[in-house]
Amino acid sequence: MNWDDLRYFLALSRARTVSGAGRDLGVKHTTVARRIQAFEQGLGTRLFDRLADGYAMTQAGENLYEHALVMEEQAQAVDRRVFGLDTQLKGKLKLTAAHDILSRMVIPHLRLFHRAYPCIELQLSSSSGLADLGARQADIALRLTPKPPDYLIGKKVLPLCQGIYGSVKYLNKNPKPNDVILWTDITEKPPWVQDHFPNAKITMYTNDITTLLACVQNHMGLARLPCYIGDDNEDLRRLDLSLAPPTWAIWVLSHVDLRSTARVRACREFLVDILEQQRDLVEGNNSVYFEV
Repeated sequence: MNWDDLRYFLALSRARTVSGAGRDLGVKHTTVARRIQAFEQGLGTRLFDRLADGYAMTQAGENLYEHALVMEEQAQAVDRRVFGLDTQLKGKLKLTAAHDILSRMVIPHLRLFHRAYPCIELQLSSSSGLADLGARQADIALRLTPKPPDYLIGKKVLPLCQGIYGSVKYLNKNPKPNDVILWTDITEKPPWVQDHFPNAKITMYTNDITTLLACVQNHMGLARLPCYIGDDNEDLRRLDLSLAPPTWAIWVLSHVDLRSTARVRACREFLVDILEQQRDLVEGNNSVYFEV
């Protein structure tokens, strides 16, 4: 059985539309439809039912699905092993991180990496989701997490310190602030609100750090922000309030199979170095405070 056929089968199984599968595979939707049709004809059985809202696996498709997953993992393992044997400081290298980490803490320093390793072609990916390092969606990840999964190796670089921030205009107008902006998935007032602003009014919910920052910059109230974001904005001030010690940290991670890859190792060491150089920013040691 051709592994390439199974790639198309798995992509359509997950996306449930040929357009979605095509985006995931980087091909046209017509290519997906043609490959699936040819695969079904070769097997002599129908793998999908075509429904109004997309494709659904038949019983034959369900039976094939588990075997395809096993082959996918084996193919990914071979890919990682081959890449992991590479000892040359050249070639493509995929780095993923949240947009704010890349734009604020990494990209301003990448000219130094390019100067030191001109033959390494960095491919940057910023996303709110987590790239699958096991599937080689990325080779190195900068992640904000309390604890990475066991199949990844790397280094806990810095604790993710946070503070309570408001705009200068808002704080001058509200010397005893009582408006807060919270994350969408918060169902009750978090400890920092209960401890310091028990009667606070929630002015906005958001699920994105860029939007959260924009709300604070536009004088809508207070929010808990990472210090590397809050302190990097001249129109914001941090309140001198105590918070629980951070449990999350900034990690530089890669898959265990890539531990011997020269360009992965070089990039990991570079990232750790530039992050440690920004320790004061991440830990909030340069915060400008507003006295409540």
